[in-house]
Amino acid sequence: MMALLEAEQLVSVFPTQGEPVRAVDGVDLHIDEGETVCLVGESGCGKSAFALSAMGLMPSGRDAHPNGRLHFDGEDVLKWDEQRWCAIRGRDIGMIFQEPMTSLNPVIRVGTQLMEPLLIHGLANRTDARRQAIEALARVGIPQPDRMLERYPHELSGGMRQRVMIAIATICRPRLLIADEPTTALDVTVEAQILELLADLKQQHGMAMLFITHDLGVVAELADRVYVMYAGQIVESGTLAQVFDQPGHPYTQGLLRSMPRRHQRGRRLYTIPGTVPPPHQRPSGCRFAPRCPYADAACEQPVTLRDLAAGHTVRCVHPDRARSQQDE
Repeated sequence: MMALLEAEQLVSVFPTQGEPVRAVDGVDLHIDEGETVCLVGESGCGKSAFALSAMGLMPSGRDAHPNGRLHFDGEDVLKWDEQRWCAIRGRDIGMIFQEPMTSLNPVIRVGTQLMEPLLIHGLANRTDARRQAIEALARVGIPQPDRMLERYPHELSGGMRQRVMIAIATICRPRLLIADEPTTALDVTVEAQILELLADLKQQHGMAMLFITHDLGVVAELADRVYVMYAGQIVESGTLAQVFDQPGHPYTQGLLRSMPRRHQRGRRLYTIPGTVPPPHQRPSGCRFAPRCPYADAACEQPVTLRDLAAGHTVRCVHPDRARSQQDE
């Protein structure tokens, strides 16, 4: 079966005043119809840059063109011009951005912003677009949705703004929804409501979802499959059970050890030693080696992904050593 979204050795570059930064560096990732894939990693590892690449929103310029392979529904999106992207963006691929206050236009009413995708893509006239906007707000749990159409973003709470963003991203019933840290800065009660809402919408519409997060508790609730990203590269991928129950990369193991557990109350939380290397100072070999307890001279050479089991890959020279230490 052909994947809905498939990246192969994808490289995406941010232009800087100095040397360009390879924010996404040789990423392989695929999402099938109807499944939820979680992309996990620390801030600055390249998760959001991958999402922007999948939406055709990475900065352009002489040194910023993406390389590799990126296909949506079998089409090579790296060959699309902006006109083609505008026909797809918001209709077939929707995105919930990380911060709704800066994503929503502060001087345009909520209703206008909700109706815009339908009108741009010719999916409704103004009367029908207003009706669908009210229905979309009701679906995401906003009371008195007809009144909400007349309000401005600054009049809404953080949770309400995020619900509006979800309504905008899903109003055209996209085949793929990209959610970039959609629960950041929300309290735990609102976060739980947003996660439940996204799961319900996914089931209703049958859409695939790429959920970007650093919270493994959220991953455990949502994911069918998981990709773990570090310093621009995928270091592990597999089903939720494979990655959580049998992690093969020391970085994945460290992330899982860092999760708070009820039976460990009163203990100091585990932290991974060291820090993520700056983009211009990444090691030539394994990028996690300076922080890895199992690193040796073999890790100084470039490391490729290897199979641990069907559908379970890891970018590590010593996955057996790492896993045996974990089992002890």
